Amino acid sequence: MENTAASSELLPVVENTTGLPEVIDHVAVARLYGEPLFSMPNDLYIPPDALEVFLEAFEGPLDLLLYLIRKQNFNILDIPMAAVTRQYLSYVDEIRGHNLELAAEYLLMAAMLIEIKSRMLLPPKKVAEGQEPEDPRAELVRRLLEYEQMKMASMQLGNMPQYGRDFLKAQVYIEQSLQPRFPDVHLVELQEAWRDILKRAKLVQHHKITREELSVREHMSIVLRHLQGRQFVEFENLFDPTKGTPVLVVTFIALLELAKETLIEITQAEAFAPIYVRLAFTPV
Repeated sequence: MENTAASSELLPVVENTTGLPEVIDHVAVARLYGEPLFSMPNDLYIPPDALEVFLEAFEGPLDLLLYLIRKQNFNILDIPMAAVTRQYLSYVDEIRGHNLELAAEYLLMAAMLIEIKSRMLLPPKKVAEGQEPEDPRAELVRRLLEYEQMKMASMQLGNMPQYGRDFLKAQVYIEQSLQPRFPDVHLVELQEAWRDILKRAKLVQHHKITREELSVREHMSIVLRHLQGRQFVEFENLFDPTKGTPVLVVTFIALLELAKETLIEITQAEAFAPIYVRLAFTPV
């Protein structure tokens, strides 16, 4: 014993200069402002409503009523108002202490249940012979049945596959060569080309007084024959100024009709470039 005491007196005393807690062989149960706690404090106060567990969540008074009826296998056409009203009011008392705004619509339904219950206690009103007395629960039953139908329909719609929730649209980019598409000719450029042709026609026109019946369909056939077997024909080459202005006008109308019926294509490579005409074709 003396040797043990002597040896213990010879041990050096090491001061705690690191700031760590003296208990280092236990695991901290929590941290408070960054400091470890190795035991629960004795003066810890936990309020009674710190933890609340709601087993059922209802979307409204009708949902709660339907739940109470279906849970106890009550006949919805013959609701025992006393039992249902008692259970309903007990649930309303629970939510009144937590959410007064939410309890407002439930209180309205509670007043309706109490009214129905009181009307059932009174003797029924006299009705004509052959008619049954009105059931005070009829309106409530109708609302419950309609709500249950809508709820089942919404559940069926919710179980259906939805885009973005259950599946996504597959998108695959396929690079493929496209045929070059020539830019469309603007109306102003077509008017300018037509004015140039009229100017040339006036220079070579002959003053002849004749009566000639011109057919647009005939000149449409002439233009198609002129374009047959050729890849492109310049716009100006489709007109013959020596035949006079009437023929030029009819030829121009024939071109417009062919373009309207998508039998020909009028193209232009770029702005102020020559205008070309070719037969329209549908690529295979």
